Amino acid sequence: MTTIEPTGAEDVAWNLSDLYASGDDPRIESDFAEAETATAAFRDRYYGKVAALLPAELAAAIDERERIEAIATRALYFAHLEFSTDMADTARGALVSRLGEKAAGLETQLLFFGLEWAAIEDEPAAATLADSALDHWRHWLAAQRVFRPYVLTEPEEKILTEKSVSGVTAWSRLYEEVLGAMRIDLPDADEPVSLETAMAKLYATDRDVRRGAAEAVTAALQPGLRTRTSIFNTILVDKWIDDRLRSYPTWITSRNLSNETTDEAVQALIDAATSRYDVPQRYYRLKAKLLGLDGLEYYDRFAPVAEDASKTPWAVAREVVVGAYADFSGEAGDAVERFFDEGWIDAPVRPDKRHGAFCATNVPGVHPYVFMNYTGDRRSILTLAHEMGHALHGSMAQPLGYFNASTPLTTAETASVFGEALTFKRLLAAEDDPRKRLDLLTGQLEDAIATTFRQIAMNRFENATHTERREQGELSADRINEIWIECQTALFGDSVGVGGYESWWSYVPHFTNVPGYVYAYAYGYLFALSIFRSYQREGDSMVEPYLDLLRTGGSKAPEELARMVGLDLTDPSIWASGIEAISDDLDEAEALAAEIGLG
Repeated sequence: MTTIEPTGAEDVAWNLSDLYASGDDPRIESDFAEAETATAAFRDRYYGKVAALLPAELAAAIDERERIEAIATRALYFAHLEFSTDMADTARGALVSRLGEKAAGLETQLLFFGLEWAAIEDEPAAATLADSALDHWRHWLAAQRVFRPYVLTEPEEKILTEKSVSGVTAWSRLYEEVLGAMRIDLPDADEPVSLETAMAKLYATDRDVRRGAAEAVTAALQPGLRTRTSIFNTILVDKWIDDRLRSYPTWITSRNLSNETTDEAVQALIDAATSRYDVPQRYYRLKAKLLGLDGLEYYDRFAPVAEDASKTPWAVAREVVVGAYADFSGEAGDAVERFFDEGWIDAPVRPDKRHGAFCATNVPGVHPYVFMNYTGDRRSILTLAHEMGHALHGSMAQPLGYFNASTPLTTAETASVFGEALTFKRLLAAEDDPRKRLDLLTGQLEDAIATTFRQIAMNRFENATHTERREQGELSADRINEIWIECQTALFGDSVGVGGYESWWSYVPHFTNVPGYVYAYAYGYLFALSIFRSYQREGDSMVEPYLDLLRTGGSKAPEELARMVGLDLTDPSIWASGIEAISDDLDEAEALAAEIGLG
C-alpha cells in the first residue's frame, strides 16, 4: 500500500487579503454598490452620445468605464479564486453565482458604449482615433471595432448577456464542479485520490503503475460521462446559436477576433502543425525503444526514460524556477520571488480543488495570483515556471491599467512558455548524467509536442464536434468518443495505442470553458520559442526588448509586439521554423540515445 508522497507544498496556500478579508467582507457589497451607482451615472451621461464625443471626452469616458469594470472584476476575481480551492464549499459557490449575476447586470448597462462606438462609420472613427488625446486608448478602441460586422442591437445584446449567467456560464461551472468532485480508486492507494494525483501517476517509472492509473481514470470517467456529454452538447449548441445570430462565418471566427488574429492566420498554423505530425510519431517511436517496449500505449507517453522518478521538493522547485528567471534578468528574478515570499501562490493538491493550473494575471489594483496542484514530478516544476511567466507578465504590464494590460490568448502564453524554456535550460545545465540529460530532453520534447501538436489535435476535435453538432444535431457520447479517437489517431499514427483512451476528452475543461481556446497554446508556444531562439543567438541584447514586450501588455497588436523582438507574425514560415526547432531537439535526443546505446 502506498500513500501520496509529501512535497513540502502542502501548506503553500495563497493569502487573498490584498483583495478582501473573506467572502463575508462587507467591502464586497459596498464595492459593488459603488460600481452600480457609477454605472447608472455613466449611462445617464453617455448613452446615445458616444458618436458626438470629442477625442478628449471619449478618453475620459473610457477612463471611467475602466474604473467601473475594475471594481466589479476585482470582487469577481476574489470569488472565483476562493471557489477554485474548494469547489465543494456551497457558500463560495453561492458568492461566485451572486457576483456573476451582479456583474452581468452591470455589463448590460454598459453595453451601449461599445455598440455606439462600433456603429460609427469607418472614416470618422479613423479620424477620431488619430487624435493624440486617444494615444493611451488607441489600440483598445481599434480592437473593439473588429466586431463591428457581428454586433446585434442593444436589446438583443442585453438578453444574451443576462441569459449567459444561467446558460453557458452555469454549464461551464457545473462541468468544473463535476471534475473537481471526481475521485479515482488507484490500485495501490488506501483511499480515493483526486484526478490531479491520479494523472501524476502517468509519470511513474513502473509501467504497471501507469497502466493501473490510466485504467482507474478511465473507470472514474465512465459513470458521469453521460452528464458531461450533455453539458458539452449544450455548450456546443449555445455557441452555434450565438454564432448564427451574429453571422460569424465559422465556429472559431469570434475566438480568432478576440485573439487579434484572422481565420487565415490560424488555418496556416493548423496546416503547418498537421503537416508535421511525423515529428510526434517519430518521437514516440524513439521513446518506445528507450523504454524497451515494442510500442507505446497512451499511458506510456509521459513515462521517464531514466530510472530516477523521485519527487522534487517544493523548496527545490522554487530555487530552480526563481534562479532561472534571475539568470535571465535580475528584475525578473526579483519579481518572481515576491510571489513565494508574499503568499500569492496556492500550490497543494487538495480534495475538491479545481483541476489544473492558472494565473489570475490581470487582477485590478493588485498583483496576479498563481494557482496549481504541485505533485513534485518534473512536469510540476515546469508548470510552476509556466505560471510564474504569466505572473511576471501581469506584474510588468499592471501599470497600464485593467484594459491595456489584458493580452489576447495568442500572446498571453509568450512569457509562460519563455519561462519554461529558461527553467528547462537551467535544469539541463545542472545535470551531468547522460541518462538523466536524455530524460530531461525527452521531457522537453513531450512538453513541446503537448503544447503544439496535441493542442492542434484538440483543435481538430473541437472543429469536428462543433461542425457535426451544427450539421447533424446532438452528439452521443459514443460519437464524441469516436471523433476524439479519430483526431488522436491522426496525431499518433501507429506510434501510440489509444485503446481505452476514448472518453478522455471529457476531462479537458477548455472545451467547455473557452471554446476554440486550445490552438492559442501552439500559437503562443511557437512564438515564444522563436523569441527564445533569438535570445540564445543574441544573448543579453534581447533581455530589454523582451521585458519591454511584457511591459506593453495588450496595448499593442500581436504583430507590433513581435516586431519589438525582431519577428514577423504575418509570415506563415514562423510556424514551420518553430516546428523545425522541435525537430532539431528530436535529432539531438536521437543522437544522445545512440551515444549511450539506448536508441
